Formats: sequence, structure tokens, C-alpha cells
Amino acid sequence: MTSILLAIVIGAAFGAVLDRVGATNPNWIGGMLTLRRLHLMKAILLAIGTGSILMFGGQMLGLVDVGHMSVKAAYVGVFIGGLLLGGGWAASGYCPGTGVCAAASGRKDALFFIAGGLLGAAAYMATYPAWKSAGLLDNFAGGKVTLGTVPGSSFDGLMAVSGDILGIALGAVFVLVAFVLPDSLIGDPDGVEMPAE
Repeated sequence: MTSILLAIVIGAAFGAVLDRVGATNPNWIGGMLTLRRLHLMKAILLAIGTGSILMFGGQMLGLVDVGHMSVKAAYVGVFIGGLLLGGGWAASGYCPGTGVCAAASGRKDALFFIAGGLLGAAAYMATYPAWKSAGLLDNFAGGKVTLGTVPGSSFDGLMAVSGDILGIALGAVFVLVAFVLPDSLIGDPDGVEMPAE
């Protein structure tokens, strides 16, 4: 029961942060994807970079159990799904997490996004045998691998470097990019936008 309550508290805090940085507003997402308003991209890069530094640094110091590290397998279906997710994100202005947070904050358009996501998941479940038999779910490039070798993990590394050091270095690059990235790469970041509700 404690883990469920902790998950609810962490989820609510994460949702509040997503709302605060503008991730529940499709106009902000659209501005980010068109490189006109990069505030949200900077927040995402900072969060990923900080999380990477803390996780891999914690693993090196023995504060984070490597056994909790999960790695997705590489297969064609993952890349197809990623393209579909990216296209849906660009078209709707929501990804799954931000859509749920937007619905919780009262955005009616997010309810249609959630319904579409559930319908897509149901369609995938119904057609799963076809995807499986077509070989689109077969592992390639070693399946579940990491870029570098992480001591104590059950995953192979593609390169003969420390995965912890590589994770910290990539995290530091993300944090640096978040600080040096301008607010806009194209046009006026404060241009007039139509409301998305």
C-alpha cells in the first residue's frame, strides 16, 4: 500500500511540474516542435540530463541498485512505434503523459487524445499476432543492450567504455545544451498563437 501511495504522490508532483513548465499546453509543444519556443525543450533536456547524472552517479556510488535498470530491446516495431508516437505528438500537441496531465487540468481536447490513444492500443492488441508473425518484433543489434557496459547489470554494452561514466557525460551534455540553447531558433518566440482548446 505504501508503494501505491508513493506512486500517487510522485505522479501528482510530476504532473504539477509538467503543467508548470507548459507541457500540458499544445501551443507550447507545437512551438517547441517548430523550434519557435524552446523553453519546454530546455526544461526536458535539463530534466533528462539531471536524471541521468543522478542515476548513473548513484549507481557508481552504490546508492542506486543496478538491478532496477531496465533496457528496451531494439526491434523494428520500436522504431515504427516511435515514428507513430512522434507524428501523433506533433499532430495533437500531446504525448501520453502530457495528455493525461492536460485532461487532469481541465483541457477537453486532451480527453479526445486519451480516447485515441486507448483506441490505438486496442488496435495494436488486436493485430499483435500479425506484427509478431511479420518479424517486426524480433530483436536485432543485440536486443537489450546499452551503449556502455554497466557493472553489475545483466545487459551487454555496445562499446568497451563504462556505461556509468558515459551516462554521466551524456547527462552533462544535455544540461549544458539546456543552458546554452536560445529561446527560439526560428521566428519570434512570443508571436500570436491561436488557442488550442
